[in-house]
Amino acid sequence: MAAAASTTTNPSTLLPLELVDKCIGSRIWVIMKGDKEIVGTLTGFDDYVNMVLEDVVEYENTVEGKRVTKLDTILLNGNHITMLVPGGEGPEV
Repeated sequence: MAAAASTTTNPSTLLPLELVDKCIGSRIWVIMKGDKEIVGTLTGFDDYVNMVLEDVVEYENTVEGKRVTKLDTILLNGNHITMLVPGGEGPEV
């Protein structure tokens, strides 16, 4: 019985919010619902994964082509995030 208990409480298991917390201060690539991707330095987040990013580059696919926008600081709504890529530098332009 002791072996089964140790596999269910593995101390090396990392929860999703713990992984996001480890990304504070580093670059992160955020893929949003729709046609937006955002790369920036993560400065903070909450339990809903609303995120504050600095030194941001936003990539958006439009009918005219790919639009790239640079922003100082943004607040992302966690409901619109599809995927996070720690250390990612964004889509290849």
